[in-house]
Amino acid sequence: MGWKRIALGVLGAFILIGGGGYYWFVVESHAPADGYFALDMEEIRRLADAQPGDKAVEIDAEKVAAFSFPMTAVVAGDGWRKVEMPVFSYRVVFPGGATAIIDTALDDKLGGSNLASFDKAAYDRMSAALDKASLIVITHEHMDHIGGLTEHPDVKHILPSTKLTQEQVDHPERSVPAAFPAGTLDGYKPHVYDHYVAIAPGVVLIKSPGHSPGSQMVYVQKADGTEVLFIGDVAWQFRNIDLVRERARLVTQFMLKEDREAVFAELTALKRLHEAEPKLNIVPGHDGVAVAALEKAGVIKAGF
Repeated sequence: MGWKRIALGVLGAFILIGGGGYYWFVVESHAPADGYFALDMEEIRRLADAQPGDKAVEIDAEKVAAFSFPMTAVVAGDGWRKVEMPVFSYRVVFPGGATAIIDTALDDKLGGSNLASFDKAAYDRMSAALDKASLIVITHEHMDHIGGLTEHPDVKHILPSTKLTQEQVDHPERSVPAAFPAGTLDGYKPHVYDHYVAIAPGVVLIKSPGHSPGSQMVYVQKADGTEVLFIGDVAWQFRNIDLVRERARLVTQFMLKEDREAVFAELTALKRLHEAEPKLNIVPGHDGVAVAALEKAGVIKAGF
C-alpha cells in the first residue's frame, strides 16, 4: 500500500538525518498546555433527554475487518510490535425495531493489501443493516468508516437516512480511495450544526474536528441509563486517552494530516471525563480489547 512505502521512506530519511528526527516524528507526544475542548455532559444529557420517543434498548457491534499497525503508529513511542486495529460498525436498536448505524467499515476492495483480515459475512450483515436503518451516521470521513456507505449497491436508496455533515461532504479527499459514485450527492443537503445536536432519542452528535475535518463523536444513552460515547478516531485505542498521547507525527503529519493540537485537546477532555465519570463507556475507533470488555459487561452485543 502507498502509505507503507511513504512511511518507510520518511522513516529512513529521519534515521539518516539523525536521532533527533526519529525522536520528533516517532516518539515525542507531549500535549500542549493551552489546549481546550468542551465536553459539557450536562448539556449533552439534556439534549439526549429532549428528543421525544423511547431511547435505545440495545447496541450491537460488528467486527468487519482489521488492520495491523506498529504500536508507535497508534501511541507515539510505544515501540514497533504489531497491534491489531479492528474495524467496527455499530447498530443502535430502538423499541419497535427501528435502528441507527454508526460507521460503516469498508469492503475488501477498498482495504486491499492493507487489511490483516476481512469477514465477508460480517460485511454483508452490515450492508444489509444499512438497508433497514432509519438513521446512518459516521464518526468521520476516512475510508474505514465511510467505505461501507460509498460502496453500498443502492446508496441512493439509503442516502435519505444518512446524516453526513457539511465537513464530511466538503472533504472527499479524506475518504480516498472510498468515493461516492458520480452524481450520488447531487441535491443532498448535509447536516449542519455547531457543537452538539440531538438526532434521535438519547443520541447526540458532538463535533470534534482534528483527526479529520468531519470528525464527530456520537453519544448514546440507552433506556436503562447506560451511556456509551463513540469517539471515532479521536483515539484509536484507549491507551491514547490513558496517557494523553497522540499517534506518532510520522502518521499524523505525513499520512493523516491531522490538526494535532485539536486532537490533544480532545484527548485531554476525554481523560478528564473518564476520571470524573468512569461508568460512562468510551469506545475508541479501533480498540478490540475495549469493545470485548463492553461485550462481556453486556453494554454492547457482539454481531448484528
